[in-house]
Amino acid sequence: MSKKVLVIGGSGRIGGSAANDILTHTSAQVTITGRSSQPPVNIKQSSNRTFQSIDLANESAIEGAIAAHDLIIHCAGPFRSRNHHVLTSCIAQGKPYIDVADSPDYVNQALKYREEAKAAGVTAIISTGIFPGISGSMVRQGVEALDKAEGVHLSYLVAGSGGAGVTVMRTTFIELQTPFMSKINGRWKAIEPYSQREVLEFPRYGKGGVYWFNTVEALTVADTFPQLKTIVTKFGSVPDYYNRMTWLMARLPKAILNNKSLIESVSQISYKMTQVTDPKTGVGIAMRMKIDGEKNGKAASYLATFDHEDTAFCAGCGTGAIAELILSGQLSKPGVWPVEQALSTELFEKTLAQRQLCVTASLH
Repeated sequence: MSKKVLVIGGSGRIGGSAANDILTHTSAQVTITGRSSQPPVNIKQSSNRTFQSIDLANESAIEGAIAAHDLIIHCAGPFRSRNHHVLTSCIAQGKPYIDVADSPDYVNQALKYREEAKAAGVTAIISTGIFPGISGSMVRQGVEALDKAEGVHLSYLVAGSGGAGVTVMRTTFIELQTPFMSKINGRWKAIEPYSQREVLEFPRYGKGGVYWFNTVEALTVADTFPQLKTIVTKFGSVPDYYNRMTWLMARLPKAILNNKSLIESVSQISYKMTQVTDPKTGVGIAMRMKIDGEKNGKAASYLATFDHEDTAFCAGCGTGAIAELILSGQLSKPGVWPVEQALSTELFEKTLAQRQLCVTASLH
């Protein structure tokens, strides 16, 4: 019989993209959930794709849905405001779990359930998608290409909305609220969000401005590769005037940034703006990763890039690939793990190629 996959928040852009990838690359039956009583117009039900109305706040309904499926994928962000009920329910019921968590606060707490998941024999892979997700695997790929890795600089450039919907806007503005910690020259240092603009060369978009941003990789890459003394994570938008607007938002008093209704209003306005500019800029992504270290006893730098015309599609590929590997039995690692700690470079490259995606890398 076909395995049954539950995609919580599957009616959103990222969840829908993940569901599409699973339907393309596996024979699983997929249940997509959303809060509306009827499936959204963009969701086409079929023999292997159905819609179920569930409110994430209805914990008993969530537990019942988990019990009826073989793999659970949590795509209902923004994750900074979520509890860990879905994860703990999967552990309690012995069901494998995947999420697309992009909040370091959420991830830090999720990792604390590692031993509980191990004891239950449950494989839980967190922060799948594009960044975090594919980005973490790119770091692993680069570290393994060097004899010694000392520092990594991760930068992301996203055009317009990235095709990901208003949730991404909410996440961006929420992460502007507080300073975050990153590893600099072997020490953890507090960083002001959206500071220290840097202009770098990217595929697809050419030169682009990026700023310090609180990403999951600053946490998980440091844990995965403790030999790295410096981890820089920066983010920027296309067109560049969105960067200027976000920079101004980050400079507002914290009391204003912590106002939930204001954040929601700004998120909705920003999303409407991208709906106007997306047809001109597209909704693509470009990622750039540079690792400094040594190769054959000499100083060396590993530079890798990734780009695609559709950010949300790539996020679905990153999540769907993990789902495919778990469903097929190729990935089994009880515990709670970020992608770069669970997925081998061999499997990463294999699933990327299956989806006609590629990382371009060079060693200097």
